[in-house]
Amino acid sequence: MVHFVGAGSGAPDLITLRGKTLLEQADVIIYAGSLVNPALLEYAREGCKIYNSATMTLDEVIDVMEEAEHDGEMIVRLHTGDPCLYGAIREQMDRLDTLGITYDVCPGVSSFSGAAAALKAEYTLPDVSQSVIITRMAGRTPVPERESIASFAAHGATMVIFLSTGLLKDLSAELIRGGYSEDTPAAIVYKATWPEEKVVRGTVGALLEMAETNDITKTALIVVGNCLGDDYSFSRLYADDFSTEFREAKK
Repeated sequence: MVHFVGAGSGAPDLITLRGKTLLEQADVIIYAGSLVNPALLEYAREGCKIYNSATMTLDEVIDVMEEAEHDGEMIVRLHTGDPCLYGAIREQMDRLDTLGITYDVCPGVSSFSGAAAALKAEYTLPDVSQSVIITRMAGRTPVPERESIASFAAHGATMVIFLSTGLLKDLSAELIRGGYSEDTPAAIVYKATWPEEKVVRGTVGALLEMAETNDITKTALIVVGNCLGDDYSFSRLYADDFSTEFREAKK
């Protein structure tokens, strides 16, 4: 059995209880060493075989899984954040289907949630934005043209941008081309929830300067939108003139 486990956003105690239990029980752990906090491996039991997939190809990862399955061992494939976002798990699951190896997925706390916590921000503020766009700049991995940064920016919604810290000059230009003004609030969150977490606030037009000034070159998220500003409306859910199935309006 292979368990794809979301490691969480960085802090070892932000893994789910289920994920921690699976790590403690695993005979084999294959972890994404370029992104997963190695402190999570302290949950592994003595004798557990540990592999760092940062140095492995897909074929090599599958070979380890196939051998462990043959030996009746339980495998944890430990991915950063939540595996559903940029986790490259579909290609692994398809191969496991072909091999007849069963698997499941244990969700995790994504770094976009960790970034919001670091910013003390609410992405979905009434009368500001009720949508969150999670995306990335095109780099060595292409992005469909219909999903370009500029096309998403036209919505004016909150944007959380992964895997783009090395492309901030172009990112700013695309955000502005799409409709954000240069002074739209923006933030760079480096290693959200890790001990070395760093939060830098600024504007869309200053993203490159923000990163250079703070020596941030990778492992960061960019958050863009007026949810980082000061103007918003209160939720109607808690308004005293608003009735729900649990309470009557007070006036």
